[in-house]
Amino acid sequence: MKRQIIISSTNELVRVLPQRIVYVSSDGNYSTMVLHDKTEHLFTFNLSHFQKIIETQLKEDACTFIRIGKSIIINKEYIYKINMGKQLLVLSDMALNDAFKLSASKEALRQLKLLLEKEISK
Repeated sequence: MKRQIIISSTNELVRVLPQRIVYVSSDGNYSTMVLHDKTEHLFTFNLSHFQKIIETQLKEDACTFIRIGKSIIINKEYIYKINMGKQLLVLSDMALNDAFKLSASKEALRQLKLLLEKEISK
């Protein structure tokens, strides 16, 4: 059986396959999980709490998710393009019918680029 993430808050419980999560963004004490079909789920807890849920439930598979900067966790399987000059990160399922464009700091994108390059050279 494929591993699932179960996110429970005061008012709801969401069960989702990790590979369907494109990214999680945060605005203060709120986190929004965005799925591959553009469905969004809003939770009333911060990104650090969301990160703990991922790490606790996915164990060694949690490395699929990378926190970039203070406000975004991305699923690295969706990384399509990193443009440091425009401070742009494009996430896509590679079928390119849907792309998610996020802005991030140059430093966060540089770190992400280095991490991916290191993985390629393994």
